[in-house]
Amino acid sequence: MPSREQLAEHLDPATTCLLTVECQQGVVGPDSALPELAKEARASGALQNVARLVAAAHEAGVQVLHAVAERRPDGRGANRNARLFRAAGRLPVQQHSGTTAVRIAAPIEVADEDIVVRRLHGLSPIAGTDVDALLRNLGCRTLVVTGVSANVAIPNAVFDAVNLGYTAVVPSDAIAGVPSDYTPAMIRNTLALVATVTTTREVLDCWQSPRRATTRA
Repeated sequence: MPSREQLAEHLDPATTCLLTVECQQGVVGPDSALPELAKEARASGALQNVARLVAAAHEAGVQVLHAVAERRPDGRGANRNARLFRAAGRLPVQQHSGTTAVRIAAPIEVADEDIVVRRLHGLSPIAGTDVDALLRNLGCRTLVVTGVSANVAIPNAVFDAVNLGYTAVVPSDAIAGVPSDYTPAMIRNTLALVATVTTTREVLDCWQSPRRATTRA
């Protein structure tokens, strides 16, 4: 774990962005296509912690991006080259563009200055999307990764961020996967090797500090 001073330096609001991953109604909401994952995201407190981080980011002037996974109703452009994609296409709830399934789920509040990035293909919230270009244009050096799932999209996001030269920060209590014991194992054995692992409380302490750096104009 980094020291308080090291973490605060990483999380300078002027050079930090917060990414929420697939925190959409059709994934973590009451009518989720993946009820086991939705239940875990809520029962573990991860979704509530994402909401707390988003609210604090808004207050501190940290740019928030929401990565949403979508699918055209006709399926054009969507992957079919893995069992996960084929199974998703048969689920009773589909993440169709323009539907409530792809809206950001409560209790997360989306501000006017937030950026929503939507993807129609692949596993990663970053690779093959506009996220990297947006982060660079925003002057981002540190990316805080939150959301679901610890099984697939979260590690994809962390690996992509690191490969692109960003410092990845993962609040361990603001991500979720299934089964419940998989997330801490993933963090301990994989994400901790490439990302700065911390907690929601520690991130909030950095952003709520009266001595924090000047935020973006």
